[in-house]
Amino acid sequence: MALSAITPQFLLHQDLQNLNSHFPGIHNPNKIFTLSFKPPKPYLISSTLNPPQNSLNTTATTSIAPQNPTNSRLLQLCLSGNLEHAMKHLASMQETKIPVEEDCFVALIRLCENKRGHSEGEYVWKAVLSSLVTLLSVRLGNALLSMFVRFGDVGNAWNVFGRMGERDLFSWNVLVGGYAKAGFFDEALSLYHRILWAGIRPDVYTFPSVLRSCAGAMNLVRGREVHAHVVRFNFDMDVDVVNALISMYVKCADFVSARMLFDKMPTRDRISWNAMISGYFENDECLEGLELFFRMRELSIDPDLMTMTSVISACELLGDERLGIQLHSYVVRTACGRNISVYNSLIQMYLSLGHWKEAESVFSGMECRDVVSWTTMISGYVDNLLPDKALEIYKTMEITGTMPDEVTIASVLSACASLGQLDMGMKLHELAERTGHILYVVVANSLIDMYSKCKRIEKALEIFHQIPDKDVISWTAVINGLRINNRCFEALIFFRQMKLKSKPNSVTLISALSACARVGALMCGKEIHAHALKAGVGFDGFLPNAILDLYVRCGRMRTALNQFNLNEKDVGAWNILLTGYAQRGKGAMVMELFKRMMESEINPDDVTFISLLCACSRSRMVTEGLEYFQRMKVYYHMTPNLKHYACVVDLLGRAGKLNEAHEFIERMPIKPDPAIWGALLNACRIHKQIYRSQ
Repeated sequence: MALSAITPQFLLHQDLQNLNSHFPGIHNPNKIFTLSFKPPKPYLISSTLNPPQNSLNTTATTSIAPQNPTNSRLLQLCLSGNLEHAMKHLASMQETKIPVEEDCFVALIRLCENKRGHSEGEYVWKAVLSSLVTLLSVRLGNALLSMFVRFGDVGNAWNVFGRMGERDLFSWNVLVGGYAKAGFFDEALSLYHRILWAGIRPDVYTFPSVLRSCAGAMNLVRGREVHAHVVRFNFDMDVDVVNALISMYVKCADFVSARMLFDKMPTRDRISWNAMISGYFENDECLEGLELFFRMRELSIDPDLMTMTSVISACELLGDERLGIQLHSYVVRTACGRNISVYNSLIQMYLSLGHWKEAESVFSGMECRDVVSWTTMISGYVDNLLPDKALEIYKTMEITGTMPDEVTIASVLSACASLGQLDMGMKLHELAERTGHILYVVVANSLIDMYSKCKRIEKALEIFHQIPDKDVISWTAVINGLRINNRCFEALIFFRQMKLKSKPNSVTLISALSACARVGALMCGKEIHAHALKAGVGFDGFLPNAILDLYVRCGRMRTALNQFNLNEKDVGAWNILLTGYAQRGKGAMVMELFKRMMESEINPDDVTFISLLCACSRSRMVTEGLEYFQRMKVYYHMTPNLKHYACVVDLLGRAGKLNEAHEFIERMPIKPDPAIWGALLNACRIHKQIYRSQ
């Protein structure tokens, strides 16, 4: 008996109650039922085109061979797969006003679908409309629906659906699937409820599309409703439907329900395993995903490409080098070992772990490479601070004739920015304009950054003003560009404009705070500090250090110390505070802070010792300064650079030990630079040793 729009009420209510005991997320079955069977909004087409309830014709028209020779010829062309000649024959039939039979239209539509002939399909649709006397038959309408959905043309699919006199379940399923595939999730769910309202019983092909829509819309409540319907219509043992349920729960981050379904499945296919494993990884539940992957291997189920790429990506997220190497060894022994996407995932994993030599080995072992392979290597070199290698491999990519995409161009521009390669950057700018990639905001943002770092700020501003839809990265790039080009006041003006149009992120705030610190704009800096606290990002990443640096540079050492004590302290924060006190000649305070730093088990770096030597120099603490210099070399095994040597020369010179300073310079293992000689000359000036300075 066909399911009516009224009879399911009690049954579905009972199913929801039964389901509630197994899936605790379903709390209110009455509410869910009301949502499920609320009459859908009327369609925007004429009501005469809507099918009456319980009166849909579900039988297809019997195919009869064309009687007209011209139609027979058209059918033969379609069956032979000759789309071009078939379209020409259709055009000639229209010119001579020979009617085209339905069988020929159906065959031609299917040929257009198989050949991906979108424009030809639209032409056939117009021909159908011109010859249409009544509404479309189920057979012809379904053929058109299938074609337009395959093309992703849901607009024409909807028009076809509206012109069908009768529809079967296939008609509804195709349109629901088309809307779900195109991302119109609410429309797909509305159609599903219309199926129920029309008294049509869904089948195993209906639910995967409906559940995909629930997942896409992140609508867990609606997904649980559909789960209840699955149980009601006895499809809860169908593997494809249960896989769709698992994917829906995973997408909505309800792993308890997803895992419960997964564990209760009597038989699982690879899609079942993939849905759970990739779902865990996508939601950063990497350990659970790996546990399931190992269980899959224990059951001798070979993972497919999707599983392998997911597991490799998990190794990248976990930073598990050992597991990554083991997976690499496993992959090369399987059928997945020759797949480009798996190779690309391995390259990405090794580069993320900082093992660029291993990534090079995987890359060189590839028989064929796509643009993703090249781009992964280029961006990986940039991330590993190897911009010269990034440019080198890009030039090799050009030789092979592989066309770059927008991500490739953006990555190479980042390498140019790091190296100050203006000429190469300008060539990439020309390429982006020629290929149309300049329209991608990621490319425009990279161009702003490149021109800014190559001291061509006016060109960077020109590109910024040409971006129609500026994102937060666009604003951040231009603010930072103005800052590094010593146009800090303009950077702050841009920052104020940005707040009216976009929400600054922590990187934007760091650039703006740095601009305030450079020009001593304390009040503006305090406003940004307040904004960061209000936005809840005041303690994120490097932002606390930028705030600390602002107060130090503006001479507010008491406020800086309070800020310092509020946050987690890394070596950068200690260095900022040490430098601030060192520049003010507070040697004793610097030494006390350094002692606290050692007690906190924070290892000093080269900047730390520059601050210590500077503080000792300004406080005339020669013995302590030389001890720090020796400790740096012997205890921390650091090699002093020119700045450290300059500080020691300044330390000896300020204390009047000019002979020792000169001897120290002569014993240096590296050639002194002008800053070191300048320190000695400054000491001669202080102590009025004119003869020695000459």
